[in-house]
Amino acid sequence: MLNNIVKPTLLLNKARAIHNIETMISKAARSGVRFRPHFKTHQSAAIGDWFQERGVAAITVSSVDMARYFANHGWQDITIAFPVNVREIDKINALAKTITLNLLAESEESVHFLGSRLMHPAKLWIKIDTGYHRTGLSWDHGEKIAALAGTIAQEKRLTFQGLLTHSGHSYRARSQQQVREIYADTIAKMQATREGLRQAGFTGVEISIGDTPSCSIVENFSGVDEIRPGNFVFYDATQLAIGSCLVGQIAVAVACPVVAKHQERQELIIYGGAVHLSKDVLVQSFEPWGEKPTYGAIALPEGSGWGPILSNAYVAGISQEHGVVKVLQEDFDRINVGDLLMVIPVHSCLTAHLLRKYVTLEGEVLELANLS
Repeated sequence: MLNNIVKPTLLLNKARAIHNIETMISKAARSGVRFRPHFKTHQSAAIGDWFQERGVAAITVSSVDMARYFANHGWQDITIAFPVNVREIDKINALAKTITLNLLAESEESVHFLGSRLMHPAKLWIKIDTGYHRTGLSWDHGEKIAALAGTIAQEKRLTFQGLLTHSGHSYRARSQQQVREIYADTIAKMQATREGLRQAGFTGVEISIGDTPSCSIVENFSGVDEIRPGNFVFYDATQLAIGSCLVGQIAVAVACPVVAKHQERQELIIYGGAVHLSKDVLVQSFEPWGEKPTYGAIALPEGSGWGPILSNAYVAGISQEHGVVKVLQEDFDRINVGDLLMVIPVHSCLTAHLLRKYVTLEGEVLELANLS
């Protein structure tokens, strides 16, 4: 199968992905929490089937169009974990008519708009910021949160479901202990926010959390009602650096042809650049070069897939189509123009989004959603 690869190709180890899915399902079940995986990572109806076959019934997506795609493939309980875009109200109404739709808001304006324009029932979560500082109401702005919950309660087609957060700052952690500390801090803040709402008269308020590092490393999710990890289905070089996964759990790699060699720099040039791998970067230590930014880890082909990660090889530079790979002399000598290098993505979600299809190690081609 590898002999047929002529350009950057996203390989998928199906057995590893399914193992990752089953592991997270079991972990959620042990804690008695709802498992609502985020499908923005894989964006594939075929991979979605692997979840459904194992009893998963509720999912998360990142856009209205992605929700439509998965609704058209049989999913009936979908959360759009992105602040509601009021300009897409017609599509939102079409979805709310046919599925259980969960929306996300953090402003009075959005809630009032939904109240006046939504034609079918929907559940609404309030987005809470517990430290990531991307979006959401700050967890300690209790009066604002209670006021927004009250506004939601007044709208006849909206049901206030609870508080939702994404602790994306866990991706900056570089140890399991740091992730556990971020998780503990997040849960303490979310529970304090819920307690404030309880004192304001709101009962049955749920808590939803969703970052892959926390969901992979933490064992006990008591105190929350729902987990929404996404990246765990594939993992990547970042998750490996954090300690969220073992190398044997990484389920995707990009097969990239070697197109040139530069002896004076001990560098290989691959057909595989920013339009294939993204420009996400990870800083790691490589002997003998010290700490360096990398755009992907490197493995060699093995069987129909890839072997162990080379500890002192990395994608050192990237442009639109080119990747520059730094290697030790012994690796430089054994790799030839025309060979394949396997790049473990820094961020598998973006790499999948860019390449738009997977080739499993068995040779099956799985297309990503066409969201245009």
